[in-house]
Amino acid sequence: MSKPKTVFFCNDCGYESPKWLGKCPSCSNWNSFVEEKKIAVKKENVAAFSNFSSGSSPKNILEINSEKNPRMNLNDLELNRVLGGGLVKGSLILVGGEPGIGKSTLMLQLAINSSSIKVLYISGEESESQIKLRANRIGIENEHCFLLNETNVQTLISKAESFKPDVLIIDSVQTLFSSHNDSIAGSVSQIRETTSLLMRFAKETGTPIFLIGHVTKEGTIAGPKVLEHMVDVVLHMEGDKNYLFRMLRTLKNRFGNTQELGIYEMKQDGLHIVSNPSKSLVSVSEDSLSGIAVASMMEGVRPLLIEVQALVSTAAYGTPQRSANGFDSKRLNMILAVLEKRCGFKLASKDVFLNIAGGIRVDDPSIDLAVVSAILSSNIDVKINCNYVFAGEVGLTGEIRQVPRMEQRIYEADKLGYSGIVIPDNKSIKDIKTKMIKLIPCSNVMDLSKILFT
Repeated sequence: MSKPKTVFFCNDCGYESPKWLGKCPSCSNWNSFVEEKKIAVKKENVAAFSNFSSGSSPKNILEINSEKNPRMNLNDLELNRVLGGGLVKGSLILVGGEPGIGKSTLMLQLAINSSSIKVLYISGEESESQIKLRANRIGIENEHCFLLNETNVQTLISKAESFKPDVLIIDSVQTLFSSHNDSIAGSVSQIRETTSLLMRFAKETGTPIFLIGHVTKEGTIAGPKVLEHMVDVVLHMEGDKNYLFRMLRTLKNRFGNTQELGIYEMKQDGLHIVSNPSKSLVSVSEDSLSGIAVASMMEGVRPLLIEVQALVSTAAYGTPQRSANGFDSKRLNMILAVLEKRCGFKLASKDVFLNIAGGIRVDDPSIDLAVVSAILSSNIDVKINCNYVFAGEVGLTGEIRQVPRMEQRIYEADKLGYSGIVIPDNKSIKDIKTKMIKLIPCSNVMDLSKILFT
């Protein structure tokens, strides 16, 4: 009997090679090739998109009516937000995140909370009784929610065609397999083929599909990178397990804005929407110690206030430590170099620790001003006015640079009752009308030091 032919796939981008390679020529990643059996794809199983409907012909884009497929409003304000205003019919949505972060809970809540939507929840990991136990813990019952245990994608699609659900949820894509492919479930070829079949089903029937995806130890979605290219929306759930907050972040969205953020709070009875995240993430009061500042940041088009904590102390050992939690450590080193070189603050021989309270991770450069304020405050052990908010980017010369959507940041701080906001010096900002907050312009780090401590 002849030995079955095998090929090697890149686990990151799906590149195919007849032999094992240490470095992928497509994505340049190392040690990413896995061996799989070579499968002859049958003609009837090819998921081609040239024939959604028989006899289709090119149409002028002005003649196509998009209003006949309105967005589906879900009973979840945060999920509606990250999807761009609702669920688009026929869309394929990938939801990723670490184990135990709340992906399955979020999707089950969507299924049992949407009383006006017929939802089919397909699980390849849990039995129906196990899912029912989780539903009982959440404490909501819905007669329009249906469960099915199935991992064969052909059988799954056949049952979905006859059942005709409004929304299809699959937990998880790594458990699916195609009967036309001899590879094990979760392999590169299986994920690529099953996702192609599901994508064709979604586009032809107009049924939106949620796919729950596992992640690797690096935090990326398991499977070939082509999986993220095939789907319409990629959502990533993140959060520190030691905290209650869970962030649902949009990484890709063909129908809306990217980098949107939905915030939930994990409790015993499931995920709860945080209606005012700025108030929940900030706990600064008049009794607070030095090294704490409030920053105004943006997630998509949503302004948020977060608490920045810094601790500066004399280095106990020869080499000073630099540690950042929730903030880019390289950017922290850059800010410390600017303070040392441009402003004369002697921090080279001191330990500096930075923390973003609430367990969230921030990459908005507008919090630079709050980071600098917290570090300077801890360095001289003088606390900052708890009614001040900071928004601005710090440049390499020590100047305070403009950041986008400044007007929304100011209104958010004004709405929460802060008395002052330190912002980059800009004449156009002075024309903004606010209820009670004072606009404090600042042109460089030396000016910031005077504002904080004089």
